[in-house]
Amino acid sequence: MTSTTRFGEIAPLLEGQAIEVPSWAYGNSGTRFKVFGSAGTPRTVEEKIADAATVHRFTGLAPLVSLHIPWDLVDDFAALRRYAEDLGVGLGTINSNTFQDDDYKLGALTHTDPRVRRKAVDHHLACIDVMRATGSRDLKIWLAEGTNYPGQGDMRGRQDRLAESLRTIYDALDEDQRLVLEYKFFEPAFYHTDVPDWGTSYVQVAALGERAMVCLDTGHHAPGTNIEFIVAQLLRLGKLGSFDFNSRFYADDDLIVGAADPFQLFRIMVEVIRGGGFGPANPDGQSQVAFMLDQCHNIEDKIPGQIRSVLNVQEMTARALLLDTDALRAAQEAGDVLGANEVLMDAFYTDVRADLAAWREERGLAGNPLRAYLASGYQQQIEADRVGGTQAGWN
Repeated sequence: MTSTTRFGEIAPLLEGQAIEVPSWAYGNSGTRFKVFGSAGTPRTVEEKIADAATVHRFTGLAPLVSLHIPWDLVDDFAALRRYAEDLGVGLGTINSNTFQDDDYKLGALTHTDPRVRRKAVDHHLACIDVMRATGSRDLKIWLAEGTNYPGQGDMRGRQDRLAESLRTIYDALDEDQRLVLEYKFFEPAFYHTDVPDWGTSYVQVAALGERAMVCLDTGHHAPGTNIEFIVAQLLRLGKLGSFDFNSRFYADDDLIVGAADPFQLFRIMVEVIRGGGFGPANPDGQSQVAFMLDQCHNIEDKIPGQIRSVLNVQEMTARALLLDTDALRAAQEAGDVLGANEVLMDAFYTDVRADLAAWREERGLAGNPLRAYLASGYQQQIEADRVGGTQAGWN
């Protein structure tokens, strides 16, 4: 069969693909050394959502916007939900923040002081209230907690306090809500990090219950880590709740997904599809695994950066769906090492860009969403309109 014929067979599987975009990607963000401002950057959460809705309008791939609390704090989240829906998108994962308050210098959910832990827990309970108003399913927790020096803290005690805090948060969730715990290999703690790897995250969420899951950030691993193995293992255990897609050349760069290693993204999507993590699994059509971006656009324009990102994920998903799994399995079972590798590489090297362009046009979308956006005048319009005020950023 030609690649076009094969694409026709997998095209229906692409219909429901949804990639959640983060509100903070549209604000000023970047490295730890310098954050460059740019014309047209949103000043309010409403302007962030408008930009996110523009990405969805041109790609058809980004129907949900993740919010970060308190960066996206508003007085009326029900009204914000209606605003987003009027623009054709929904509000997705709610991300908590316990890393920008002086009280959390020595920990938040792990702190030895019950008052500080209570404050951190209460913040998460407030995030759950936001979820109720926005209709969000997932509460995502990333903790910048750990120690800098040997002896500074009781590592086991911190794990015990973390478990206790997470239990309180988990028990406050509604039946249709989930807790998703992210991990990070290092930073900002230098001696030890309280949730440094998928195993620690898994141990903590497994103790909570079936609605507690692991979030895998593709940039949060030691060099040489086989990320697709982690994906396979978490899917096997039923505990992969979400991805934070990004790309890195060194450590946690948060660059455009697929920029550093598109083959890795392909291999990840192969395991996601094989493990049942792709496609709707609920009556509401929402996948059990949330595919989110977590990126910082420091030197490139934000909206084109997000468009390029979701298209990269779509392209590698299509290539992964083209994998001849029967031929692969036959080669594996026959012990044909190079034959099996060839089957995998054939799928990776299949150029699906023209097929995807035609498929988009059949659905009323631009064949090349990035070029269509650049020609639309939206970027020039927001640069002209968004003058004055304070541009949104990390703080």
